[in-house]
Amino acid sequence: MSDTTTAPATTPRQVRVVLADDQPLVRTALRMVIAETDDLLVAGEASDGAEAVRLVEETGADVVVMDLRMPGTDGIEATRRITEGRTGARVVVLTTFDDDDHVYGALHAGASGFLVKDMAMDDILAAVRIVASGDALIAPGVTGRLIKEFARRPRDGRDTAASGPTPAALRLAERTTEREQEVLTLVGRGLSNHEIADELHITLGTVKTYVTRLLAKLEARDRVQLVILAYEAGLVSTG
Repeated sequence: MSDTTTAPATTPRQVRVVLADDQPLVRTALRMVIAETDDLLVAGEASDGAEAVRLVEETGADVVVMDLRMPGTDGIEATRRITEGRTGARVVVLTTFDDDDHVYGALHAGASGFLVKDMAMDDILAAVRIVASGDALIAPGVTGRLIKEFARRPRDGRDTAASGPTPAALRLAERTTEREQEVLTLVGRGLSNHEIADELHITLGTVKTYVTRLLAKLEARDRVQLVILAYEAGLVSTG
C-alpha cells in the first residue's frame, strides 16, 4: 500500500501594481483589465506622484505604471524617488507621443519601461510582466524619438560638436569587445534580441549572452540604460 502524498500546487506570486495617473478613466481602464488576469494585482491607485511614492512604500508594490504629467509631484520626480528608494519597485512610464522631453527626464530618473497610451492593453500588461521580471522595454516607435531628443542635448555635459571621444566612448572601448559594441549599437537603435540575431546572423542565445555581458561590464541596470550608453558613446545618432 502506497504511503505517498501529493504536495499541494504552489501558486505563483502575483505582481503588485500601482497605477499612477491623474485621469480616473485611464486608471479605471487599466484596473479593469488587470482584474481579469491571474498574475497581476492592483495594489493601489494614485492621482499624483507623491501619492504614488507613498503607495509603493505602503503596499510593497513591484511595478508602478506611471503617467508623467500630473499635478504636484510629477512622474519624473516620483520615478526618481521610487528608483532611488529601497523598495526595489520598478517604473513603467505610460505616456503620449508629445511627451518626448518628459520621457527623456524619466529615463535618467530610472524608469525601466516606456509605453504609449494608444498601445493595446494586452501589450501594456505584457510590458508590466517584462519589467517585473527584471528586464526593460521601450515601445516600438519610442526609441527613435528618444534618440532624436538625445541628439538635441550635450553628451556627458559636453557640446556635441566637441572634438575627441566622450568619457562614455572611452569607457566602452576599455571594457568591451568590438562584437559587444556591435550588439550595443543595435540595442541602442531599439532592435529586439530576435532582430539583433537576424542582423548579425547569430543565435538568439548568443545575443542574450552578449546583452548580459554588456549589462555587467558597463554596470547598467537594464536595457534602457544600454540605450543611453549607446548614445553617449556615439554609437547611435539620428543620421
